[in-house]
Amino acid sequence: MERPAIELADVFRRHGDAYARDHAARLGRGERRVMGAIAACRTAALGGHVEHCDACGLTRVAYNSCRNRHCPKCQGAARAEWLAARKAELLPAPYFHVVFTLPPEAAEIAFQNKALVYALLMRSAAEATMRLAENPKRLGARIGLLAVLHTWGQTLTHHPHVHCVVPGGGLSLDGQHWIACKPGFFLPLKPLARLFRRLLLEGLDDAFKNGALRFFNDLAPLAEPRVFGKRLRSLRQTDWVVYAKPPFGGPEQVLAYLARYTHRAAIANSRLVAVTDQEVAFSYKDYRRNGRQRIMRLAADEFIRRFLLHVLPDGFHRIRHYGFLARGDRRERIELCRKLASANQTTEPEPPACEEPPAAQTCVARQCPDCGAFMRRIGVASPISRSPFFCDTS
Repeated sequence: MERPAIELADVFRRHGDAYARDHAARLGRGERRVMGAIAACRTAALGGHVEHCDACGLTRVAYNSCRNRHCPKCQGAARAEWLAARKAELLPAPYFHVVFTLPPEAAEIAFQNKALVYALLMRSAAEATMRLAENPKRLGARIGLLAVLHTWGQTLTHHPHVHCVVPGGGLSLDGQHWIACKPGFFLPLKPLARLFRRLLLEGLDDAFKNGALRFFNDLAPLAEPRVFGKRLRSLRQTDWVVYAKPPFGGPEQVLAYLARYTHRAAIANSRLVAVTDQEVAFSYKDYRRNGRQRIMRLAADEFIRRFLLHVLPDGFHRIRHYGFLARGDRRERIELCRKLASANQTTEPEPPACEEPPAAQTCVARQCPDCGAFMRRIGVASPISRSPFFCDTS
């Protein structure tokens, strides 16, 4: 694959030191680690190995990847391995895409309490969907779903929301039958949004009473129970956005969606247009103008600040499975769902096969760029330096 002309790493190599120096008092260890990892990715700073092509004689150094999940260059292998597992779990049912979004008054609380509120956001979205689906007046079934957290908008502003991919059906409450949803319709959105709002606000209230929330700067007054209670009342009176996109056309569309949305950084290298001594320019979709492509130019300092808004807490899982897709005996539950869902099919579909294992994709990267032959490893290149703001790449 051809290397993009401009990469996020170029921004940090050019402006990272100045940003780290100017914001030393407020820059956390996690943000420093992400900056350093991206800047060092696939450079001599991380070392690598020496490869030789026996066919044409080319010798080159292949530098190691940082493998940081915020780096747009390092998601390919993880995505391929994860997708291979998901292909084997697809069911013979339509799939739906539902998006749950935090309103701004809740989003700013989430930003200062990332681990707690992001987890609450994902859990509330999943729980609301599963509860409503279990209602006999709705679907009357126990469902499963996959949830993916995104915290960014097109212009890198803080916009926490959860993308849920849901099979259009579930197990009957006695576990003996597959109950399919109506064609093209999964669950009504208004009651789903109200239940999502109630569950999340109950979680926020419990966290506040337990002293688990922290508030700083402009939000410091929320530490006062009276002020926090007023914020919750305001949020209860706000319409929360739950959006259902049209159902996927088939398993191929589900996998294409997952490939785009799961292992994604806040901005892809392909969106970067220019990096100068003063600013960074990147493309974005202006949804207020029907998704028209536009160019935004930000001061380098502001671009880095916005990107770092989306650094997740250490150990936080931004892809989670719920219901019959949750861990534990997931494999047995999925097989049961496939068997019961296939019973109503005229012919039982075969589980989707993995077209290409991750190992095969890894080998492509070791092809000789001159002749296409396999590059043989003949040595190791040790790390030689590190960025001043670099901590580690874990």
